Amino acid sequence: MKTIPTLNAAAALCLVAGLAQAESHAQTGNPMVGGAAMFADKTIVENAVNSADHTTLVAAVKAADLVETLSSEGPFTVFAPTNSAFSSLAAGTVETLLEPENKAALQKVLTCHVVSASAMSDAIAGMIADDGGMHPVPTVGGCTLQARMEGSNIVLTDERGRSSTVVVADVMQSNGVIHVVDRVLLPSM
Repeated sequence: MKTIPTLNAAAALCLVAGLAQAESHAQTGNPMVGGAAMFADKTIVENAVNSADHTTLVAAVKAADLVETLSSEGPFTVFAPTNSAFSSLAAGTVETLLEPENKAALQKVLTCHVVSASAMSDAIAGMIADDGGMHPVPTVGGCTLQARMEGSNIVLTDERGRSSTVVVADVMQSNGVIHVVDRVLLPSM
């Protein structure tokens, strides 16, 4: 005779809590990122650590001592590269940047993904349109990205002429907004 496994009380409570969390997340309108719910009442760092697609970014933010900054009040707009975006850099680049002696270079790269304002995609698209199809985006790292539209997608070009597309937009945070991008943006050499 086969027995049908039953949920114990603890497992049932976890399931109910998980469903309640998913329901409350659905009400926020925030997209899922890296398989995880993103909550508008959590900071950029609190949400990013839960994204399976951003483990490299989180490790880099920790190595660069930027956790406290990106957990502060902000507001910030973060163009958050995925793990695959970091993987597409030249072999050894990420490992080299994560070495303690390269902290300043890592901070420069990461802060070239951060704007000291909360900018939703419709606002960015409006600035692009107002500027005739290309809008300069100054970052806290001193880089200037160039934003343009390709169809309905926002595309950012870094100071080396490399383009990155926003693949998930408008992920609200308590201290700003995240836009997931498919390529690491680099400062000029």
